[in-house]
Amino acid sequence: MAYYKAADSKREQFQRYLEKLRVLDTLTKVLVALYKEPEKPNSALDFLKHRLGAATPENPEIELLRLELTKMKEKSEATVEVNKKLKAKLAQYEPPQEKKRAE
Repeated sequence: MAYYKAADSKREQFQRYLEKLRVLDTLTKVLVALYKEPEKPNSALDFLKHRLGAATPENPEIELLRLELTKMKEKSEATVEVNKKLKAKLAQYEPPQEKKRAE
């Protein structure tokens, strides 16, 4: 008998935890939205993921965007390095600031 009370207690604690974090409300809203959907989607799980805002890393479009982002970051870093080198080179040919002010 004590075993059943312990299980019920854990279940009640978990239920309170879900209620506190509004997980049950959110899941209920998503399931109601699925229920009210006039044309049921082929994949209910994908519908739930989309409505909950879960990113799907399997999406090839997302992977392409990540690769493009990585390339652009590398290109940006390379451009910054070239800019630094050119500024240093330019500084060699410019007169010091003190001489400019005197003239």
